[in-house]
Amino acid sequence: MRRLLALSFAALLAACAPGAGSVGGADYNPAYDFHEFYQVTNGRTFHVIVDGNPFPSIAPEEMRRRLLPVMQANRPRPRLTFTYDAPAERQRPDYRLVLVFDAALDLTAARVCANEVRHRPNRNGTVSVFGVYCRNDAALSQSVASTPASSPEDPRMGQILQSLFLVLFTDQPPIRQPLPFTFMR
Repeated sequence: MRRLLALSFAALLAACAPGAGSVGGADYNPAYDFHEFYQVTNGRTFHVIVDGNPFPSIAPEEMRRRLLPVMQANRPRPRLTFTYDAPAERQRPDYRLVLVFDAALDLTAARVCANEVRHRPNRNGTVSVFGVYCRNDAALSQSVASTPASSPEDPRMGQILQSLFLVLFTDQPPIRQPLPFTFMR
């Protein structure tokens, strides 16, 4: 038992090591349903929009080209294929993933899904991404992540995308329980 506890503690410390990156601030719309996501993406292409460039030394189109295989290698559970190509005809419902690099601090998921994206200046050396899973103009899930990756192929970039996808496309979103008590006057 002690050995298992020690191994668990060591794994926790390794996950919190500097430079590993972090994912946080997750939020889920009550309409979010993993089974719906699985049904519309499994074995199909999934539209992803990348807005912003966290690597100023790389041209934006080059960064997007190099980032796509990293996203694909770290994709969520369904057998989906990420694509930047928008469908020829607008889909209804329109499911998509939007990744906003260096998002403005007051940018909301609703604005991202409505294609109203704003950025803040690049924080040199840190990649920050705001991920939003949209259906039409509604945000179904959202989260933020950051890592000190130096290029799209940096292993830390793959790790943070994998973690971000696990949070955005979870099959177990938190259940919001009512408070066990009421406030008295």
